[in-house]
Amino acid sequence: MISGYEYMYHQTLKKYFGFDSLRLGQEEVITRVLNGHSAAAIFPTGSGKSLCYQLPAIELPHLTLVISPLLALMKDQLDFLATKGIPAASIDSSQTWQQTQQVMHQIRQGEIKVLMISVERLKNERFRHFISQIQISLLVVDEAHCISEWGHNFRPDYLKLPYYQQALNIPQVLLLTATATPAVIQDMQDKFAIDKNDIIVTGFYRNNLDLTVLAADEDEKIDTLKHQLSQRSNEPAIVYVTLQHTAEQVAEVLTRSHIPAQAYHAGMDSERRHSIQQQFMHGEINCIVATIAFGMGIDKSNIRQVIHFDLPKSIENYSQEIGRAGRDGEISHCTVIANKSGLNVLENFVFGDTPDRNAIAYVLREIQAQDQQWEIMSGRLSKDCNIRLLPLKTLLVYLEIRQIIEPMFTYFADYRYKMNVSQYEIIQRFQGERRQFIETIFACSPKARVWHTLDMDALWQGYQVDRKRVVAAIDYLHEQGWITLESKQMTDVYRINQHHFDIEAETAALYQLFQQKEHSEIHRIENMIAFFESKSCLSHKLANYFADHHAPEQCGHCSVCRGKTVTLPTLPTLPEISDQQITIWSDSFIERNDSSPSMAAITRFLHGMSTPLNSKIKAKQLDGFGVLEAYPFQQTFAHICRLYNSNC
Repeated sequence: MISGYEYMYHQTLKKYFGFDSLRLGQEEVITRVLNGHSAAAIFPTGSGKSLCYQLPAIELPHLTLVISPLLALMKDQLDFLATKGIPAASIDSSQTWQQTQQVMHQIRQGEIKVLMISVERLKNERFRHFISQIQISLLVVDEAHCISEWGHNFRPDYLKLPYYQQALNIPQVLLLTATATPAVIQDMQDKFAIDKNDIIVTGFYRNNLDLTVLAADEDEKIDTLKHQLSQRSNEPAIVYVTLQHTAEQVAEVLTRSHIPAQAYHAGMDSERRHSIQQQFMHGEINCIVATIAFGMGIDKSNIRQVIHFDLPKSIENYSQEIGRAGRDGEISHCTVIANKSGLNVLENFVFGDTPDRNAIAYVLREIQAQDQQWEIMSGRLSKDCNIRLLPLKTLLVYLEIRQIIEPMFTYFADYRYKMNVSQYEIIQRFQGERRQFIETIFACSPKARVWHTLDMDALWQGYQVDRKRVVAAIDYLHEQGWITLESKQMTDVYRINQHHFDIEAETAALYQLFQQKEHSEIHRIENMIAFFESKSCLSHKLANYFADHHAPEQCGHCSVCRGKTVTLPTLPTLPEISDQQITIWSDSFIERNDSSPSMAAITRFLHGMSTPLNSKIKAKQLDGFGVLEAYPFQQTFAHICRLYNSNC
């Protein structure tokens, strides 16, 4: 027997979604959310996490704000909600000014129940000003594992979500993820103060996924792939590769072999990617050869094969990617064509993200050189200190945790506008002090040919005008359609809490944190190799990794249960390269630099990694760039340290 309130939302379930009952875990989550609790739904891919917020969104009195990691995912969810008659919208970079204004108007009028945005949207000063005026019932965080630095897809901006929840007075939060290990679950629970009884974990075991690991040398992989695809021709399949050019090459080879295939990767323009995705969804293309850019937001129920032509990045990525197969419950085949030759590529992604000690020290010196506040543009700082953007964001988070800096706000350094009606016409719409205020803004906005540039310094120095009020005013003029407003040069402002720290000691401590993260990522890759070489049931081992201890010890539908365990082929023997040749290549890189680069920087150059420093000095023009890409990073690093007598 169910209570009256539960009966009410079961009525909603039937009315809007056409379901008579909920899946495993859904009822527990929905009940907790509707009872006013924050909660987490940790369900496998394709098991209905979205309904856990969609149904409550109808019942809750105010807006449900959803943080979604991908534009394609937002659009698919919005299309689904539209078919159910649930008023939902997004504010995103693909929209015109008029479209965004229409969404904002509908939200103000209470006509929208669900708003979807990216986490980066919350850094937008103008958006925060708007959303802070809206009552929000629930904050939903999709792919919530991104908040954990020990997760497989850590995104530093997610760490600010608990702060935004408090700043926007959102009473409760719902976290959604398919790939959270016990450590990540604990991390999410702590950061959002969720009671352990409100964390709902369903099993990861899926009895319709047939798991196979095939060992193949590099020159055998393409024939193995052809054989796998030809066994189930004309059935929807995704082939995952690591690099963009591999996607192009494999798709071309398959098509020449009468297996029509289409490449898909982030290097394509968005219109082309969207077209390919739609053709796949509608059955016009059956085989996609893709990087991990393809997948999130793909809710095609009858994908019969997921094949990893290259090693996935981790067990978490593998689980997420095979989770796209067989969502209709029918038998689907998930195959890894594996050897160890791709390990270097995976490891290089990790080693390329560990900042040098001197790069960390540069950032610390910058902080000590400030007074009370520190204003940074991430792109510029990344180039100046030679730290890639993602690890730079991570470094800033570490500095916040160590209470050296404290985030205050983010703003656009530059605002400019062009007039859609005359200044006189706008001024006449206001009276008294407000008219003077608008006149002052116009007076401090010098005009070029068409565009007026807002001079915030002049406004402050001449009139002591509050910046927030100026932004609110020009945003209002923009909303009314009287001006067209553009903003750029996003700037993060931090309060300096400590000035007199020991730079050397802090550098050592922060570098150690990155080293721990590096070791954790390398260990994650090692765990994945051990999983593929497992002598016990793959389905059981995979479920156990994600804290599901109820999966059968022998599933009967994996290659190990069929008696086919594998040992992955090792790396091919690579030719030795003379110390003299390595020195020649390295010296050319050193000579191109204004200051002495670190041994790690030289190694990254020889491995052809993309770094701010390599871009700055145009390292690709040098003969040694990427020549040792196929060699283990740590081996090269040790070699460079020995050649230059460095105590690495």
